[in-house]
Amino acid sequence: MSDDRRAALSAWVAQALNESQCALRPASGDASFRRYFRVYTPGGATFIAMDAPPGKEDCRPYVRIARAFRAIGLNVPEIIAEELARGFLLITDLGDRLYLNALNERTVDALYDDALKALLVLQRDAGTKALPPYDEKLLHREMELFREWYIGRHLGIVLSASAHAVLDRAFRGLAAAALEQPRVAVHRDYHSRNLLLTDANNPGILDFQDAVVGPVTYDLVSLLRDCYIAWPRERVESWAREYFTKARGAGVPVGDDAGGFLRWLDLTGAQRHLKAVGIFARLNYRDAKPDYLGDVPRVLSYVIDVSQRYSELHELGALVAGLPAKTDHTTAGPA
Repeated sequence: MSDDRRAALSAWVAQALNESQCALRPASGDASFRRYFRVYTPGGATFIAMDAPPGKEDCRPYVRIARAFRAIGLNVPEIIAEELARGFLLITDLGDRLYLNALNERTVDALYDDALKALLVLQRDAGTKALPPYDEKLLHREMELFREWYIGRHLGIVLSASAHAVLDRAFRGLAAAALEQPRVAVHRDYHSRNLLLTDANNPGILDFQDAVVGPVTYDLVSLLRDCYIAWPRERVESWAREYFTKARGAGVPVGDDAGGFLRWLDLTGAQRHLKAVGIFARLNYRDAKPDYLGDVPRVLSYVIDVSQRYSELHELGALVAGLPAKTDHTTAGPA
């Protein structure tokens, strides 16, 4: 992104706030073409300015979903000003205390309790009519990222026909497991890098613009089997069972059987984690963002663990376990 866009964004923010002495400093980027700046005003107030280049990003879903989520009490940024034609947004600043940096053995139960309460509100109260469906086509397209970008591009492996068949069968089964679940509003990236520790109405929730209507376990597994931090399986299942009980009591459609709910959680996680590994590889080669590759071993370990527990995924688990380890950004040759 050119400095011209930053200069234009700075001028637009100054006009929106009617304050000529604003200072913009990089706040964060994410796994997209968006970038964020913290806006400092002479009076001490801070805001966040978003730069989302048209043609690469569309701000309209962000604006629409932010207002819908705020209306049900979720702690998402408020839209202060918008100029959609140029891809500029000015929003409230929820701070910079990521859940990822705050999570540890001492804090995790309380922090997850807050995050799960917010997730219950999302699943119970968020309308689904305006959200696109998490349909079979999208589920398969996401998993294909693993085959194309991780196995093909990153590892440089040319799969045999039988290996392709293993992936095809696994993808069909995982998509079917997702589609058989009750449908709710899905944040789609509900994890420790998109949750902020806030003093009031914890947590602050970010990066919700890709929300869809999809599987009831999707956001739960995103949080509990986070790509960026791992917890023992027994603890994850305990949190999941507690959520099942509370959500069912609140009228969220989680099914009638806790064991079936945990099966959904496992299989939805496998779909999500295959997608994530593919995205991490794509971020490296397409977008020059190699840091995510360091999280690949953790994410693949989730896939292997789940695959060992379900006979229909044994072949997938064996294939994934047999892949060579490679977390650097150098290009591999065909195998």
